[in-house]
Parts: sequence; C-alpha cells; structure tokens
Amino acid sequence: MTELYSSTPSAPSRRTTLRAAGGGTLLLGLGLAGCRSAVSEAEAPAAKAGAGPRRGGIVTVAVNSDFTPSLLFAQSGQSLQQRLIYNTLTRYDDRLKPQPELATSWEYAEDGRGITLKLRTGVTFHDGRPFTADDVIFAVKNLQNPLRAAQLRATAAAVTGFEKRGDHELVLRLAHPVNNLFDLFEFMVITDRNSVEDAVTGKKLNGTGPFKLTKWSPGSGLSLTRNETYWQPDRPYLDGVELRVVPQADALLSSLRTGQSQLSFSVPGKNLAVVAATPELAISQYTTGGGAYYLGVNTTVAPLNDKTVRQALARAVDRERILKQVLGGYGLASATPWPTSSPAFTEAGRTHYTYDPGKARELLKSAGHTRLDLPLLHINLPGDTAVAEAIQYDLQQIGVQVTLQPTDPATAQKNLISQKMPGLWAMSHGFAQVQPSTLAVSAYPFNEAKNTSKFRSAAYTKVVREAWTTPATGARANALRQQITDTLLDEAFIIDLVIRGAVQVSAKKLHGVTLNKFSYLNLDDAYLAG
Repeated sequence: MTELYSSTPSAPSRRTTLRAAGGGTLLLGLGLAGCRSAVSEAEAPAAKAGAGPRRGGIVTVAVNSDFTPSLLFAQSGQSLQQRLIYNTLTRYDDRLKPQPELATSWEYAEDGRGITLKLRTGVTFHDGRPFTADDVIFAVKNLQNPLRAAQLRATAAAVTGFEKRGDHELVLRLAHPVNNLFDLFEFMVITDRNSVEDAVTGKKLNGTGPFKLTKWSPGSGLSLTRNETYWQPDRPYLDGVELRVVPQADALLSSLRTGQSQLSFSVPGKNLAVVAATPELAISQYTTGGGAYYLGVNTTVAPLNDKTVRQALARAVDRERILKQVLGGYGLASATPWPTSSPAFTEAGRTHYTYDPGKARELLKSAGHTRLDLPLLHINLPGDTAVAEAIQYDLQQIGVQVTLQPTDPATAQKNLISQKMPGLWAMSHGFAQVQPSTLAVSAYPFNEAKNTSKFRSAAYTKVVREAWTTPATGARANALRQQITDTLLDEAFIIDLVIRGAVQVSAKKLHGVTLNKFSYLNLDDAYLAG
C-alpha cells in the first residue's frame, strides 16, 4: 500500500483548554473533556482579532529537571527539547495516521517485510552538512546499539537490511512484519552520525531541527537560537528558546505568573487552581497524548512474588482521590495503561480495580499477611512526591507500611532501565498512546523480554510478540490486545493509577505550541503576540 503526502506539516496534537463560565479554568477528568485541534480556546482571542504569527522573541520554558545527555535516545521526563534540536522521519496526527517530516512519502512491501522511504531534499544539519539516507541508516543502527538507552530498540532491531537508491530514497528490510514502525519513526531523532559521542555527553547536539544549541549549563538549562537555514520556509518564528530548570514548585509557579517563563508542563496538580486564577495564563491538556502514573512492583522481592499480594495493592489505592486531590482533576483514574484514544481501551479494564481496602485486606490475609514493610522509590519533585505520599497513605490503611525513598529524576530513570528498583516504586510511563504493541515490546516497565519488575511469563511473551507482528486492525488484533490487558490486570506487576496527558501552562500571548506523541516539544509554528 502506498501513502503519499505533501510536505506541509499536519495540524498539532489535540489539545483542550477548559474554562469555567467566569473565565477561570474548570478542572475536569480526561474522560469528560472535549478535544479540538489547531487552535485552543487560549489562542482564540488572537485568532478572532485577526492577529497573525509574528517573528521574534525568546520563549522561556520552565522545566523541573535538567537535560540528561546519556538519555538522549530514550523517552523520559528529560526529552522535551528533542524536537527543538532534531527532526524525526514522520509524526502522527490525532488518529495515529503518520504525516511527513524528513520522510515525505512511503510504500510498504506487499509482504509487510519492507518499506521504501522517500526523503526530503534540501535539508542540512546545523553544521551545514546535507541530510541523506546515510543519516537514517545511522539513526536505526544507533538505536540497535545496546549501549544506547532506547525503548524502541526491538522495533529498530527488526530492521535487518538497507538499500539506498540515491541520497534521498531508502528501502528498509524487516526480519518480520511489525505494526509499530511509525512509532519508531516518530520516536527516533535524526542526529549527526559524526558527532554522536559528543551528543551523549552534552558537548554537541547537531540536528536538522528549528533551533540550534548555543549553551548547556548543567543544573540551569539549555539555550537555543533559531536555525536560519531550517528546511521549513519562514520557520521558526521565534528567535530562540530557553529551557530553564526550576525544580521548586513555588518558584516555577512564580516564574510563570510574573512572566519570567511563558511555558511549562511541570506545574504540580495542586498548583493548577492558582494558575486558573491568573488572567495572563491558560491551562491546556493533550488528551490524546501519553502519560500515566503507576505503582511498580519488583516481583523478585518476597512477598511481592505472590500475585495475590500485588492484587491487594492494586485494590488498596484510591485512584479517584489521587486524580482530584493530587493532580488537580486532570486525567482519568484507570487500572489499565490505555488512554481513551487507544484501540486497547475498555471501560471494563479501566474500572477493574476499584478502591476497596476491605477486599485488599482480605487478599493480604489469604496470602498469609496482616502487615508488610516495604520501601517505595519516587522522584524527588513536588508532583511525584505528592503521588507517592498518597500511595503511602492508602497502603498504610491495609497494613502495608511504606518507607519513601526520594530519588533525583536521572537516577530514577537509570534505575528503571537497569532493573535496580526496590520492592515498590512510583513513577509515570508513556508508550500507551501509540500502537498498543509498543507498550509491551518497548516500555521499560512492561517489556515482555526484560522489564523493571523482573516479571517473566512465556504466555505474556507469546501474546505480545503475536500482537506486535499482526496487522493493527481487525478482530485478531483486538483479541490480542485484550489478552495483553487481561495479563497486566491479573499479574499486577505494574499497577496503573491515573492516565494523564501532558498539562500545559502557558502565557496567553504564546500561540502555536504542540507536542508529538512522545511529548517532544514542537515550536515550529509558535509565536508571541503582543
């Protein structure tokens, strides 16, 4: 099947700005909120006034953790800058239909074991070197490298051959069909093959994206300036971007309210009501984007090796309370990882583990326990700490005494990747927002071959592999997705709590901000009005 597209970028990810009748923001659950594309309600006044995009200005983005070069090729909380510096081959629209970026068109082989990509001409890296098919070959091989932390390595590894047809056409040969190839194409940043080792130490980030890195100040943030030779005509509008590290919640909120920062995705839920009362700021959420808070369980730590104990924990946590009190009402309480936009989502799965401390105590007792003492690792940022404290309180009600272990974001992510978590941990995950098979073959908490919980099951591996290599639509695909969901619920090695797309706080004068499916920030069309 051939899919051909023009070179015009698609509309941004769906985003909704929620307002109360009095002009403030109404905090609603994800499942209740409507969606709209391109222009959010925060942008509507400028649009109605006929104000078009304006060139110039620098946007400061307040982030709560610093760039981590060693995680450059992994999706994490430190990935916001990816699409500012680099491009990807394609990107999804809201319906998971791939749209062109550095690949302008593509054609699958009849047997599903190959794809021909036509690549954009006239693209150069920041240092002036032309982008060619060799850079795509390098990008795939780079993710195949076991020294790189990269969630989609399994999909990259399915590419076993390359056939160049000139500098701007490339055939990828696959060992077997996979249904998440375009997940790889949106995840995989195209970096400079000549300076990749400098990139993973933060010395040089050379991409084809709209902004160039001018300075990384460890602990303070990144400074970027406009790429004057960007392949999109007249883009970007902005002169530059500053990513400023502000780990303290109060200071981050103050920077937004005083105009020192114009954009953030790091405002804790409990502070969103304050944002809603600030006339100069708007709150938006990406309802089809990815993200979920969860409780992870190390299945090699007794008695957590007993799934009855894990199921007790799953019933002990009050998801609705976390959603309302900790996350400000943004999100969807759910026992499964799937957002409502996913073909794997079902209401029965979402409500499988309702809050029932009495039942949780019964399950613990049936497993021979009335009290447990367990450590719980969490990221030492305000929002993450609040989620961990809520879990701690709920587990105490069933006799599980939890000792919190606050950990910096980079260390927590490295422990996640290297399977060095204690009995329990609380973090957030992505990868449920794209093809459902990607979650179980690529996300560190769920990976069938090597997950953080150290859970292994031949049956789980079999269904995941089949789901990954089966066409993504039809009755068989639906049945396989349901089997994966049933396994996740029954085994409870990852206990999902709240699905939560990115929540954006921005100055009302800032327009055109989008995120891709992996929460890479896209400011190609962003501008400051007024």
